Amino acid sequence: MENTLSSPITVAVEVKTPLAVSWECWTNPKHILGWHFASDDWHSTKAENNLIIGGSFLTRMGAKDGSFGFDFYGIYTRIIPLELIELTLGDDRKVKIKFEANGEGTRVTEIFEAETTNPLELQKGGWQAILNNFKKYTEARKQQ
Repeated sequence: MENTLSSPITVAVEVKTPLAVSWECWTNPKHILGWHFASDDWHSTKAENNLIIGGSFLTRMGAKDGSFGFDFYGIYTRIIPLELIELTLGDDRKVKIKFEANGEGTRVTEIFEAETTNPLELQKGGWQAILNNFKKYTEARKQQ
């Protein structure tokens, strides 16, 4: 049974790095490759990012065993450096990513329109897993 579009889904994470470090890891393709996947048996093999309004992004995600992969891509519609990214995905869904300084850390919140193929909880879990990888990767960068 297909889902109907419902209220946007929100996921968030607290990252123990300064806002500028979190922003850099979120937006720099060399860092995107290190975190933009949902589980350890997946990876990102390509990342492109033109962080300007009207600019595009693309991340190729795939199973490490080569059994499946897909491109995650879209166009930026609004950018406030170190604060907000809004974008439209390739399937026309809207996404908002907020970055908020929180003491010595950063709160990253993603609000996205659900797609209609997969259950809402699966979508929320997948996006949260990617955010959790972002946290793990970004905090490890701070230690280097």
